[in-house]
Amino acid sequence: MEMLHKCLMDPIECNDQLGSNDVKLVDCRFMLADTEWGRREYEASHIPGAVYAHMDDDLSGRVTPGVTGRHPLPEQKDFIRKLETWGISNKDSIVVYDQSHGGLAARLWWMLRWIGHDKVSVLDGGWAEWCKQGLPVTSDIPAISRSSFEGRIQSDMAISRHEVSEWTNDDSLTIIDARAHERYTGAHEPIDPVAGHIPGACSMPFLDNINDKGRWKTPEELRRRFSDLIADHPERAVVYCGSGVTACHNILALEVAGFKGVRLYPGSWSEWITTVP
Repeated sequence: MEMLHKCLMDPIECNDQLGSNDVKLVDCRFMLADTEWGRREYEASHIPGAVYAHMDDDLSGRVTPGVTGRHPLPEQKDFIRKLETWGISNKDSIVVYDQSHGGLAARLWWMLRWIGHDKVSVLDGGWAEWCKQGLPVTSDIPAISRSSFEGRIQSDMAISRHEVSEWTNDDSLTIIDARAHERYTGAHEPIDPVAGHIPGACSMPFLDNINDKGRWKTPEELRRRFSDLIADHPERAVVYCGSGVTACHNILALEVAGFKGVRLYPGSWSEWITTVP
């Protein structure tokens, strides 16, 4: 079976590649309401050979109250060291997955590209689809040999809070909010102390990138979704969410649709509300 897109991998194709020395899997399951849930689930059952990435411990940096958002990016050198402890090297192709829709796995997909590693795919349908198809699982924790990884930092993939503030005054630039629409409007804010959205932002909830079967929509469907918003200038768009995690899902969807170069505001709403720009 062919890969759906270089950014997405079908579970059957992934299963065919299990055991390959240059294919590595990373389990990103996580729940904000129970931050150790994903680790427990991984220890109970996971795709054979997968290592576990914890959103707080592995895919985020130090939180400074009143300064950073809830999931600031880690220092790039720290992230590269983490990849080496997982046995990931520059030659490897990486498949990342979470419990279902990819909203967490997309964070690692983006981070790997941020340090110059493009050979990374998100598992289409995640763990839920893998289990639905009856593919192999295990509770065995893989033995890992430390690797060497050389990063090539892509600093232009992210923009700062100050830069986003400047974008709010320019109608030719597009700010995309990936949170649920009721959080964008301020009608319901279950996480952050302030409700609302960044001035000038438009609402494009990340879950609308997924069809009713829990799989990613086709490139054509995603292009129709974003084309009026992005037009032919993806480099003039930035995506944010609550803490810089699920915004990566929209960036992945945009790339699947053919819109490359859309940037991430990593601090997102939880950083934006710390002080007045």
